[in-house]
Amino acid sequence: MRRLRPLIQSFALSSGLRQGFPLSTLTIENYVKTIYQLCSTKGESPAATGEIAAALNVSPGTVTSMLKTLSQSGIVTYTPYEGVQLTGSGKALALRVLRRHRLIELFLVKTLRLTWDEVHDEAENMEHAVSDLLVDRIDAYLNYPSVDPHGDPIPQADGTLPDGSDYCLAQCGKGKSFRLVRVLDQEPQFLRYLSEIGLPLGAKGEVTDNRVEAGVVTVLVNNQTQSLGHETAEKLLVTQLDD
Repeated sequence: MRRLRPLIQSFALSSGLRQGFPLSTLTIENYVKTIYQLCSTKGESPAATGEIAAALNVSPGTVTSMLKTLSQSGIVTYTPYEGVQLTGSGKALALRVLRRHRLIELFLVKTLRLTWDEVHDEAENMEHAVSDLLVDRIDAYLNYPSVDPHGDPIPQADGTLPDGSDYCLAQCGKGKSFRLVRVLDQEPQFLRYLSEIGLPLGAKGEVTDNRVEAGVVTVLVNNQTQSLGHETAEKLLVTQLDD
């Protein structure tokens, strides 16, 4: 594939991948990024084959074959029936991909005025083509931001991530004031729904009721009351504001 970057070339050599390895950069990067994201949401527990298959929209058999290949190359550690985790080099690659993706998303919002529900797919296409030099220039142009348009942390050039101590809206008690700082579900339809009810990133509000037994959180945002199911509220990470 002509778009192989020096990063992948050096990574492939250090991992023992032979010249002419049949996997494309896009395939490798999509797998390591997906595995990283799945493990991150599970407290670093292994990602299951079925979870990866669902996330990438491929068959479990395809995933199993790929994981065996990536395991042989030193990118992941894979144990049948238990799951897969990234090695140190695999995690470093995943963070570089996430850095590119999230900086591209923010660049598209800040410069081309795309909305937060439009940028994900565009960044998915672009993240495999841009060079690390261009990504670093975008980072500097945006004044080294810490989060993307959805509140996801942007890995720094050295692979470190900013610490986060946010909690989901479903955990907020009645009377608590909050600011929305991250949205975990980035499907365009869901993001448009949040915009329509007055909950874009950075929105401030107050929990007026939290009925755990009914699975409903009621919030007051811009003087309007909105009722959210707990499944929705769990996808919204917030910072509590001083009362």
